[in-house]
Amino acid sequence: MGSYCCFSLLFTATIVVFVAYPILADGKKQITGPAVTVTKHLFFSDFRLDDPKIVHEVKLLGSARFSDEKGGIQIPDESQLDLRHQAGRAIYAYPIRMLDPLTGTPASFETTFSFQFSNSSAESHVNSTGGYNNSGGSGLAFIVVPDEFTVGRPGPWLAMLNDACEDNYKAVAVEFDTRHNPEFGDPNDNHVGINLGSIISTTTVNASDVGVYLKDGLIHQAKIVYNGSRSWMDVSLGSKPIFSGSLDLSPFLNEYMFVGFSASTGNMTQIHNVYSWNFTSTSQASLRAPTAETCESKIMEQYDQGVQSSASHSSKKEPPNSLLIFICVMALAITVFVSLFYNGRRRNNQTEAVILPDKRQRPRPPNKPRRFTISEVSSATRGFHEYEILGNDSKGIYYRGKLPNGCQVAIKRFSAQFLSSQIGLDRRRLLKQISTISRVRHPNLVPIRGWCQDNRETMVVYDFYPNGSLDKWLFGAGVLPWTRRLKVVKDVADALSFLHSKQLAHKNMKTTSVFLDVSFRAVLGDFGFVLSSTESHRFEATVSQKADVFEFGIFVLEVVSGRGRLESELRQEERDLLDFAWRMHEIDEKERLVDRRMGSMVNLEQAIRVSEIGLLCTLNENKGRPCMEEAVEFLNLDGPIPELPPNRPVALFPYSSANTGLCTGYSCTLFK
Repeated sequence: MGSYCCFSLLFTATIVVFVAYPILADGKKQITGPAVTVTKHLFFSDFRLDDPKIVHEVKLLGSARFSDEKGGIQIPDESQLDLRHQAGRAIYAYPIRMLDPLTGTPASFETTFSFQFSNSSAESHVNSTGGYNNSGGSGLAFIVVPDEFTVGRPGPWLAMLNDACEDNYKAVAVEFDTRHNPEFGDPNDNHVGINLGSIISTTTVNASDVGVYLKDGLIHQAKIVYNGSRSWMDVSLGSKPIFSGSLDLSPFLNEYMFVGFSASTGNMTQIHNVYSWNFTSTSQASLRAPTAETCESKIMEQYDQGVQSSASHSSKKEPPNSLLIFICVMALAITVFVSLFYNGRRRNNQTEAVILPDKRQRPRPPNKPRRFTISEVSSATRGFHEYEILGNDSKGIYYRGKLPNGCQVAIKRFSAQFLSSQIGLDRRRLLKQISTISRVRHPNLVPIRGWCQDNRETMVVYDFYPNGSLDKWLFGAGVLPWTRRLKVVKDVADALSFLHSKQLAHKNMKTTSVFLDVSFRAVLGDFGFVLSSTESHRFEATVSQKADVFEFGIFVLEVVSGRGRLESELRQEERDLLDFAWRMHEIDEKERLVDRRMGSMVNLEQAIRVSEIGLLCTLNENKGRPCMEEAVEFLNLDGPIPELPPNRPVALFPYSSANTGLCTGYSCTLFK
């Protein structure tokens, strides 16, 4: 298909209305409601980034990336220096209905995808220099999982499960395994397995028996078909059937699940490529029929009252059947007449409120941002208990919380001082910004799950990341290796560039706003939500984006040097990081800026180049400061970057007026 990416998303809900009359034990007929057939169809002919929907619809976790050269998904990321013990997932970003909770019937689905296992271009070089063996990784799995943020363990776990998963973690997977792990019941290093809530396969099939070799370097076509009503699964590779048999998935499914792929490497490595993907699911939903239920209940109520009345005034003699039929027919006719009369009045007076009996809200997909109630947030944080506090800043306090579905979240509770200040005066605009950001999705942005607001409180609910914020890893007891630091800088640059492309700004760029997931992928969160009194929103966006670039430059210097921007414990000439960095540039000793704790493992040439990119971002905006899109290109490390001026600039940011509220903190200061 070339560079053209054909993406089609079709969601159809076909309502087939029928009335069934099951016979009850007492011989009476009960009316059931209509049935709904819900069909979801996804089609990705490739995964090239020239179609922006790819980034929005497919969520990458851990060591996974889009390869524009191959037009596919790669797990692990081939650009990493060390491919050992990596785990990643590629998940369709929205939940799919996979189970009817009323009947317990799983959805029927069919998926086809093309994949290939290959060696990376860097592996042979590493192996020839005495590095790790590159004879094969662990394998790839098609997964059906309950959330879109968990990454499983590397190695034989194939990124399906991890230690944080509960014992009742519901998941279904079909694995294409290329490592022999006898402790997990693997027959060999070339098999297909079906996993139901466990890393140990329920069924394994030796792919060699049908003449398929997963590590032959060829592109394989896999097809998985599941019939939910028959509980029957068929798996094939190309034209060769692999498995066909009875399989009940209902105990391992929630109503809404996420589908996609996971893969991992251990001591041995390989690149798992997915080039195309087609998925269709069909599920049944049983709906209630309120009018039928109301009519039936009224008929039965009138019938019971008639029986009781006749019993109280006469003997226990039963009324004739014909009389009962007449009463039922008359009651039904009266009910229909009254219903038509009131419906006519509603049409004539459209301003009148419509009151529906027993209104039931439509189920909301679990990852869609929503408004939380105060009681929900209070319950999640155990009444905002001090043991749940994660941290705080000038705008509020962060709490750890746990939602009723078991999902852990981080909740920012804005302080009363911030909300009552001049900056936080326009609360409606604050909520509008939160709502806007919550609809933005990117692999390197922390998803906003929702918000909570009343007359006194305003809170934002984020995804929770157990590895915490970057500052704890940069400035703590441990030492983050250079390869991880470089990846963090690139991840954050991608996130900021994406935000700016949507005419948005982060407004709070610092190490405490960057979080690390279980595979140390950096995600940018803790949005600033800075409110200003400026009349022009376009002016605000422009200024805030330029401030983001400046703050990103400081962030880069912090990552390279492993220290904060202001360190009072150091010597006077080294306390201000930016001042010190420019001074080292002036005397051509930028290597002194690099964190010495990394030792000989750091690529000094790369580190100096990255620090120069950081300094470029701190130039005056009209004197060479790049935009984030340009900064992302510079960080590819394969092209030249603009030359820095020989001396530090005099002023770093032209908008220092306190009236705008846009220029705050470090980005507004002058050099001393």
